[in-house]
Amino acid sequence: MFKVKISSVGRSREPWLKIALEEYEKRLSHQLEIEWRIAKDDADLLEKITTPLIALDAQGEQVSSEHLAKKLSSLLITQGSRLHFLIGGPNGIPKKILEQSAWIWSLSRLTFTHQMTRLILLEQLYRWVQIESGTAYHK
Repeated sequence: MFKVKISSVGRSREPWLKIALEEYEKRLSHQLEIEWRIAKDDADLLEKITTPLIALDAQGEQVSSEHLAKKLSSLLITQGSRLHFLIGGPNGIPKKILEQSAWIWSLSRLTFTHQMTRLILLEQLYRWVQIESGTAYHK
């Protein structure tokens, strides 16, 4: 089983969002072990991260879901069956951390809350697993 860490600032407060996150975690539970590292603020977040990581940043590379599946599968091989995603706080991810990242990925040029970013990330992880499995989910 592959291991995925997701580091982010702040908890998910909205009940509907918690339900959605739990649903995707349940769907992924057979393929990925997800570990959440939730920080109180940016300083706390920086203490919780380990490198190499995948930084989610609006200035990162934008890719299709198919390309994402190939990229994550490749990173999984080079990172020893472990991936670590970093979702920055309100001020983004410090340049020092971006420079140390294995990959900088942009979900969109739009700005999302860290809570919505978590959900979009989990859905894309689920889509990746489904693309790799050849299911109809992505079609």
